[in-house]
Amino acid sequence: MRPIHENGRIRMRPYIIYMNTKLTDKILVLDGAMGTMIQRLKLTESDFRGDMFADSNCQLAGNNDLLCLTHPEKIAAIHRQYLVAGTDIISTNTFNANAISQADYATEKLVKDINRAAAKLARSEAARFMAEHPDRKIFVAGSVGPTNRSASMSPKMDDPAYRDVDYDALLRAYREQIEALAEGGVDLILFETVFDTLNLKAGLEAARQVSERLNRQLPVMVSATLAGPSGRILSGQTLGAFVTSIAAYDNVISVGLNCSWGARDMQPFIEELSAITPLAVSCHPNAGLPDENGCYKESADSFAEAVSVMMSRGLVNIVGGCCGTTPDHIRALASAAAHYAPRIAPTLPSELRVAGLETLEISPASNFINVGERCNVAGSRKFLRLIKEGSYDEALAIARKQVDDGAQIIDVNMDDSMIDAATEMTRFLRLIASDPDVALSLKHN
Repeated sequence: MRPIHENGRIRMRPYIIYMNTKLTDKILVLDGAMGTMIQRLKLTESDFRGDMFADSNCQLAGNNDLLCLTHPEKIAAIHRQYLVAGTDIISTNTFNANAISQADYATEKLVKDINRAAAKLARSEAARFMAEHPDRKIFVAGSVGPTNRSASMSPKMDDPAYRDVDYDALLRAYREQIEALAEGGVDLILFETVFDTLNLKAGLEAARQVSERLNRQLPVMVSATLAGPSGRILSGQTLGAFVTSIAAYDNVISVGLNCSWGARDMQPFIEELSAITPLAVSCHPNAGLPDENGCYKESADSFAEAVSVMMSRGLVNIVGGCCGTTPDHIRALASAAAHYAPRIAPTLPSELRVAGLETLEISPASNFINVGERCNVAGSRKFLRLIKEGSYDEALAIARKQVDDGAQIIDVNMDDSMIDAATEMTRFLRLIASDPDVALSLKHN
């Protein structure tokens, strides 16, 4: 979303100012797990099909998003339970309601219908609740999941440059979903369980394009999931690099973490995140760790107590629940949140920060930044020959040598009339991103 300019000065859009004001007024409470509540219903294949899809050739059980069409009353009831529990933000039942994920059920043509219906359901329940409780303001967040594919990682061990989805395909899928969510009446978009920043960037651009096309504002919440104790997301970025990568998107109002673990294990990473971003910080962890059967058994009081540690330390602006959490967990959490003030964002120095898998900060204290320039078809005959021959292992060895020699940034140029520049650039960058000797070493030098 582009900022508004007045007399050469940037002015934030009014609705984003309003959202940010709410985030500094109090700790907002996000709802809990939709999937957990649906599992409790013990629905059968026929329930998912309903009358609408009785003749479908595909198994539809597990396609939770489809219930917005086949059993909207069940989804509405879940929204009501979370509202009564004390939620300030309810999220739509649309985590997998995109064409890429819905293709698994042969329902990709229903994406717009699902998202519009889901948004209208949540909007209707929010409006009814606010009419009954005039002192409460409820926001509706359009839930957008990461899809079941990655634009940054290859699913083929023997071909690191291969991708089964690209940025443009993700952009189209997200744009279709977000447009329908906006038409259904959501207040904001929630990208959650982000594991690949390139997937997310396609979504953020889609949200910006939809905002412009519909001439309405769509503030965005972003929530990533960590892949392990290293504190990196699955595609390899550290939290710092992740924050740096999305810093230019001025429609983003919050960044946070969800899923991954329970609140106790998530706390050090929320602490790290809180110190490095001027945005609001959100946290919606699981109800502890799953047992051997995949069940989450942390009690509501224990869950709220664990999140309260983060609230008491002033680390968060938004709290909620992910896998295994229920209205009971959210009720206990909302009760606890009322006793704490929201996080105050730190004042961060204005420096140039760029990121690959890690962050590189460029400031007067950085001294010289070393740029490796040998991966350049115009400046290295050897590199040009290797690219023409398809000798990518040897071409990568040139990149590794530059990193070993101290390069913190690598300049890659494929501008030559004898090669397909776009294709070769894409392939080589994907290979570099998949090579730990290059991608993980750049920042450390």
